[in-house]
Amino acid sequence: MGNDLDKRVVVIGAGIVGASLAYHLARKGAKVTVVEADGVAAGVTGTSFAWINATHGEADPIAPLRGAAIAEYRHLETQLPGLKVRWTGALSYRASSTEALPGSGNPASKNGVSRSQIIDLEPNLKHPPESASYAADEGALDAVQATHALIAGAQAHGAKVLTHTRVLGFAHQDAAVIGVNTSIGIIEADIVVLAAGTGITKLTEMLEVPLPIEASPAIFIRYQSPGNLVQTLISNSEMEVRQSSDGALLAAEDYVDDTVENQPAAIARRTAKAIQNELHGVADLAPEVACVGYRPIPADGVPIIGFLPKIAGVYVCAMHPGVTLAAIVGRLASEEILEGKQSRALEPCRPHRFFQA
Repeated sequence: MGNDLDKRVVVIGAGIVGASLAYHLARKGAKVTVVEADGVAAGVTGTSFAWINATHGEADPIAPLRGAAIAEYRHLETQLPGLKVRWTGALSYRASSTEALPGSGNPASKNGVSRSQIIDLEPNLKHPPESASYAADEGALDAVQATHALIAGAQAHGAKVLTHTRVLGFAHQDAAVIGVNTSIGIIEADIVVLAAGTGITKLTEMLEVPLPIEASPAIFIRYQSPGNLVQTLISNSEMEVRQSSDGALLAAEDYVDDTVENQPAAIARRTAKAIQNELHGVADLAPEVACVGYRPIPADGVPIIGFLPKIAGVYVCAMHPGVTLAAIVGRLASEEILEGKQSRALEPCRPHRFFQA
């Protein structure tokens, strides 16, 4: 597509991915309208552990994207003072072993650290291992606050944000989408961007170009806790925890099933015991939040980013980890949409792979 920076772009979804896209598009001069069925960051963004990392334990087709994610957030912080990342570093190891977790960090960012260095990094650990991997350049953010900062940045560049506005369908002309039919009327568009997380499945079904995106559950827990318990982000076989800027202790756990013993509240209690076993200074942990968030994960595990085949005017951004990739994908996708500048890093992510004969 040719260079056309003043396109009318409708972004569907106001989570961190949609917010990043809206910000980058508006900053380049596009006439952006964000349409969101609920409120800003009301979906999985609000239940994200929000670890910004380059971690992946297997062959990774999107390694260049992960590798660029941290630097892109550093750059974004200079543009948006309201977006604040806690660059604490991440410490990864097996809780009952001397081995670092496989795949923790990446060769460019991780360093092996000794037991004495681990104690310096995390003095409250009861059972510091003999060694661990430490990625000093990694961090985490308040995903809700960051999304609001991105939305505010988009609005400062002229974007309109319509919350509590449902998408009912799409306006077509020949084989192209020319607008979005919403609960408040039709919004005309040159390009429509689908960034609605797990809701993208329904949107692409409306377009009769369905994409296989799974709603993958994960458990997010927020505890009331004493301050200064955790200095880095700790990831081991017993717990994945970090401390937020307001002192709350945040934890991420795998979803097991929907039985009573594996409900979020029950898992929060078990996780609290694990944290108490691992850390000094934790007499009691009271969960403020324990909930399931549904991450949008394409069927093959690789993000779906690019223009939809079979119908013109629709660009898709469906991915996990959404928080990690939001900043870099927001910039690269905006360049593709407005400038026709194709990104090699996004090539493994193209939607057409699901429509090949």
